[in-house]
Amino acid sequence: MTTPQRAALVTGGSRGIGAATVLALARRGLDVAFTYRSRKRRAEQVAAEASATGRRVLAIASDMTDLEATAQLFDELRGWTQHLDVLVLNASGGLEPGMAADPDYPMKINRDAQVAFVHAARALLSPVGPASTVVLVTSHWAHLYGTVTQLPAYEPVARSKHAGEQALRELLAHGQPDIRLLVVTGDLVEGTVTPKLLERASRGVADQRKLVVDGELPSAADMARAIASAALDSSLPSGHTIVVGGALDSLMSREPHPPDR
Repeated sequence: MTTPQRAALVTGGSRGIGAATVLALARRGLDVAFTYRSRKRRAEQVAAEASATGRRVLAIASDMTDLEATAQLFDELRGWTQHLDVLVLNASGGLEPGMAADPDYPMKINRDAQVAFVHAARALLSPVGPASTVVLVTSHWAHLYGTVTQLPAYEPVARSKHAGEQALRELLAHGQPDIRLLVVTGDLVEGTVTPKLLERASRGVADQRKLVVDGELPSAADMARAIASAALDSSLPSGHTIVVGGALDSLMSREPHPPDR
């Protein structure tokens, strides 16, 4: 029997960690689809580079907070593949210019949209061999929310990403036993949009970060290698957390910041 070609879907794949993850998975032999919101030229560049590995690549413009757009995305995806071995939930938000006017937006994208996306992907994630893998990309401040000091400008994002992680852990632990969940948590990542948006919102955020975590910032490539390696490592149990950059114990040693109730 011929082994089916492995395929992956990465959300937010036109830049930063997402783009690096598209390339990392393609280099490991997977066909890769990825979503992007509006940066078509950048998405085309990522698709061309990933296609140069010899794998099939599909870039789809979609906003994961729009349920109709998500349904259309999966309609298109089903014409490209009948199965997803890996789903990387990388897209997130809450720091974008103009989003401050909607205080509910961080929860909409970082919790509600993530859960809805997994539900929409459910049919394609049904295993034809080993369990399919969902990888949630998060940050140390979100992963440890409620037990660590927060960077003030990032607090609404951390709270909502933490809520999203807990919702996915609950969903995939009890409702989707044939899908494995892995969590990759990272420090602020050098060269990505989040440190730039944080700096715009709160000058000196890099110095604030140094008060909390020692060491150099990881790169998008560092994160991508960890994501791809974890996704393809069948020995990792569902619920396992992979840490990239910084020491979580250095965060835990700081005075806790209690979550809002």
